Order: sequence, then C-alpha cells, then structure tokens
Amino acid sequence: MFRTTRPSVAFAAVALSVASFSTLQSLLVPVLPMIQADLHTTPEATTWTLTAWLITAAVATPVLGRVGDLAGKRRTMLVALAAITLGSVIAALAPTIGVLIGARVLQGLGGAIFPLAYGILRDALPAERVPSAIGATSAVLAIGSGMGIVLAGPLSLVVGWRGLFLVPIVLVVVGAALVVIGVPESRGHAPGRISASSALLLSAWLVALMLPLSSGARWGWTAPSTLGLLALAIVLLVLWVRHEARSDSPLVDMRLMRRRAIWTTNLASLLIGASMFGVFAFLPRFVQTPASSGYGFGESIQSSGLIMLPMLVMMAVAGFSSGPLTRVLPMRGQLGVGALLIAGSAAAMGLFHHAPWQVVTAGATFGLGLGIAYAAMTTLVVAAVPASQTGIATGMNTNLRTIGGALGSAVMSSLVFGSLDPAGLPLEPGYTAAFLVLAVLALGAGVVALGLRVPAYETQPARGTELDQREGVTQPVSAQALVA
Repeated sequence: MFRTTRPSVAFAAVALSVASFSTLQSLLVPVLPMIQADLHTTPEATTWTLTAWLITAAVATPVLGRVGDLAGKRRTMLVALAAITLGSVIAALAPTIGVLIGARVLQGLGGAIFPLAYGILRDALPAERVPSAIGATSAVLAIGSGMGIVLAGPLSLVVGWRGLFLVPIVLVVVGAALVVIGVPESRGHAPGRISASSALLLSAWLVALMLPLSSGARWGWTAPSTLGLLALAIVLLVLWVRHEARSDSPLVDMRLMRRRAIWTTNLASLLIGASMFGVFAFLPRFVQTPASSGYGFGESIQSSGLIMLPMLVMMAVAGFSSGPLTRVLPMRGQLGVGALLIAGSAAAMGLFHHAPWQVVTAGATFGLGLGIAYAAMTTLVVAAVPASQTGIATGMNTNLRTIGGALGSAVMSSLVFGSLDPAGLPLEPGYTAAFLVLAVLALGAGVVALGLRVPAYETQPARGTELDQREGVTQPVSAQALVA
C-alpha cells in the first residue's frame, strides 16, 4: 500500500495508459481491407491481427495482473507499456502480415494495464476518491474501445493504416512518463509466487476458448476444429479450477471467486461485454449498408464512426459521474440501471432504425448505460477483495468481459450473416434479431444485479479477514467507501 502526494498525476498516468491499450482493441477493424491489399495477403491472415491480439490480451490480463500484486504494480505497468510501444513500432514498420501479427502479440501483453490500473488507484488514492477514479478510468476504457472505430477511418486517410499506431505510442510515452513521476512503487507486496502450472493451465483454456470464439464464423460452428477446441477448453478449465483449489500458491484464489459479490458481478460483466462488443462491431456495419438494401444508410467508414460519437460522449459523462452518483444510488443499483439502459437501447436499435436520428439516440442511451455499468462492475469487484488480490480479481473480471465480447460478436455474426440477399448483403431481420438478442443478454445482467449483496469483505473489522491475514493485509481500503 502507498499514498502518493500527487493523486492527480497518478490518475492521469493510469487514464492515459488505459486509453493507449483500449484504442488498440478496435483500431484496426475498419482498415483490415487496407492492410490486406497493402501486404498482399488473404482475408483470413488479416483477421489474425485481431485474433492474436485478443488471445494474448486474454492470457496476459490475469497473469500479469497477479505479477503486479506480487512484484509491484508500478514496475509491471511500465513493462506492459514498453510491450505496447515496441509492438506499435514493429507494427507500423511491418513488411509482412506475419511480422504484423507478431507485433500484435506484443501489444496484447499490454492487457495487464487494466488490472494494474485499478490496483494502483486503490493503493495510491485516498479511499474517498477511489470510486470516482475507478468510474472515470472505466469510462476511459470503454471510450477508448469505441474511439478506435471512430478515429481509424479519418486518420487512415491522412496517415495510412501504419500511421494509426502513432496514436497508442503517443499515449503510452506520456502515460509512462507520468507513471514514473506520480506513481511510487507499493511498499509491501503480496506474499506467494506465480505457479507455472497454474499459469500454463489458465493460458491453455483461455487460448482453447478464445480461438474458436473468434474464428468460429470462418471455420463453421459445427466444424470439428471448432467443437474440438471448445470441448478442450471445458476440460482444461475444469483441470485448472481443481488445480487452483488444491494449490498452496494459487494464481486465483477460488474461495475469493466463490464470493457472491464476485461471481455475480463477473456474470454480469460477461453479459454486458457481449452486448458492448456486439454493438461496437456491428452498428457501424449497419449504417454503412447501402440504402438499396432497404434499411441501411450507405454511410462511409468515416461518417459511420462519427455516428458513434454521441455514444462515446455519454460514456464519458456517465463514467465521470459514477462516483458522485453513489451518494444517491449505490453501485449495485448503478449496475442494474446501466444494464437496463443497455438492454432498452439495444432493443431500440433492433426495432427502430429507419432514420439516422433513431440510431444516434439509441447509441447515446447505450453509451450512458455502458458508462454507468462499467464503472459499477469494476468498483464492486475492487470492494469485494483485499488489496493484495486487486490485480488478479480485476484481471479475471476484465477477461470475462473479453470472453463475453467474443461471444457477442459470434452471436451477431451468426445472426446477421445467416441470411443474405442476392447482392450478398445481410437481410434486415438478421440485424433485428441480433440486436434483440443483445438486449436480452443485457437484461440478464440487470437481473443478476438484483441478486447482488453487500460483499462480506465490506463489513469486516479493520483488523482484517482471515484471507487478509493470510495475504499480509491488515488495513484494507474501506469497501463501504467504494460501494456505499
């Protein structure tokens, strides 16, 4: 634990670092055809620039998050930022698709930034400032994911797809400088070590799961490779959970994950992640569909990104308001309200999309709900665990949002491209059904939020819980201050 004398600098360092990585989540999506043509490769190979990043980030997020708990969050954050910088430089200069995919693997190691960021905020800031800081950082995370889509089109016309990698480099360099200036290393680290077998099993089941989820639409959902990997993922997951439960030095404390506040919040995160990434990936496609289809607006890549701007603005408003809002609405209530707003707006996208203003209005409402829900999910997880477990707990929560995102994108792909017109364009009922499914998933998150209870960790006396004492934490941050 530590307290910095420069809390504003620490927050700025965290926010810029999170922004640098979250923009990479969607930055290349609109320019994949440009990359394919420039590097003389195939659509399948080009898609691996997204898949490799996604899988690497899924593995790095929990593993390096735990490394931060054990070895120090500040130095681990700097390593993650260095990986993003090196990967971005190599990507900008990549002569072949193979080199570009390797660069994206390096960038994916930056996924550790998310759990490290929340851990640093909890350690560095006064308890009363933590909810607002987490809410604002969660808003930056969500905004960055959408901003990649908004910026990619216009910037690529000016600097090309290679120049897009200058965006994260600039953010990373400034963020790293602020980390050095305003974030001291924590004075005490959690005891224990990283179990190689735990890390390998975790990595194995995540790869076995994310690979078919991200590639199943191309392979076929009933293809032997898809079904085989999904079955392998289930087997490896069971083995990993059994190994962690019996380990003297688990990567993830399964007793912690069984806490009602943790598993319910994680389930809500999975469902909301599905809705979020489904909309992010397919709303621009919808408005780009030619008007001849009978439902699309025929927008360009550049203008379709701009349609998402109101969504991003409302995310920012909601995220930065989350902390002050706790005075009248606790975080559990915020999660429920956010999920209901997401559900309602996704349903509106499916049913009322015949004019641009309808899509923009639904998108803005979606952004409002997402900003509220994102901040609440992270705050609830942070409140429910001891400080020494913040990195791994928020890392697993982030991973479940990512897995949910892959599920949401897979569902959207199957429904949207399941029926095409003679020109090869998706039929309108496919989009309607897909957005309604996303609405149902978000509604499920709202129902889950109703079952949330005040975490047991919130009400423990200051002397610490049994888990705290085993982890060497005797003065946890007041969780009541985080979720009240």
